[in-house]
Amino acid sequence: MTAAHARRYLMCRPEYFTVSYEINPWMDVSRPTDTARAVEQWERLRDAYLDLGHTVDLVEPVPGLPDMVYAANGATVVDGVVYSALFTHPERAPEAAVYLRWFAENGFEVHDALERNEGEGDILTVGPLSLAGTGFRTDTAAHAEAARLWGREVVTLELVDPRFYHLDTALTVLEGSEGGTTPGKVAYYPDAFSAESRAVLADLFPDAVHAAESDATVLGLNAVSDGHHVILNPAATRLQAQLRERGYEPIGVDTSELLLGGGGAKCCTLEIRAAG
Repeated sequence: MTAAHARRYLMCRPEYFTVSYEINPWMDVSRPTDTARAVEQWERLRDAYLDLGHTVDLVEPVPGLPDMVYAANGATVVDGVVYSALFTHPERAPEAAVYLRWFAENGFEVHDALERNEGEGDILTVGPLSLAGTGFRTDTAAHAEAARLWGREVVTLELVDPRFYHLDTALTVLEGSEGGTTPGKVAYYPDAFSAESRAVLADLFPDAVHAAESDATVLGLNAVSDGHHVILNPAATRLQAQLRERGYEPIGVDTSELLLGGGGAKCCTLEIRAAG
């Protein structure tokens, strides 16, 4: 039986959202974006969290940083300890300091990364483990740095399909994102990973939900779960059916405008995990 747990999230209103450069396969500067529509969709996502009883904190958007809406990339928080991002592309590099300053001003223990990583986009908490992606945006040296910082096991997973350039585009934590000592549950798209990493995932999560390509390619796995409710792209219809069969309650929230920048619900949502 699945059970919901209250979460605390950090988000950033997309007041300056646009696609003015191309740093992932989803971005196309020739395709117009609608900032007002992005804001409306983001507000629906935020309201969905609030309606479910979760807490949402906000970081102030900064002009000239259109991707700040993808808050998950700004840092990773485990047991109240914040590991900053160190972005691959210079267009996003200034975001890291903005997010780290927010955490410092709100009383968190913060650490500047020395190794290249893109926050929760590539480092996901699953019970006592952290799963860490590599291949496009995050170096394996960052996995080791995070393991030392948090004193926990970090499992490296290699991404091989550029459409899934962050781990959170190819894998969803369904249960256990709050940490704890019991194994979590996940859903993922197997073909996004190398053969070696598929074997690791099969060993760690033999009962995982395997998403179809049709759902993965609408970023259906860029989803947010509180242990029972799963907020995801409504276009991921097969995945929603799979989740219902497992006892989860999928909630479709349209983030199609934000998908033009390469992100969905999870990209917009950084989970804040308190100490203890």
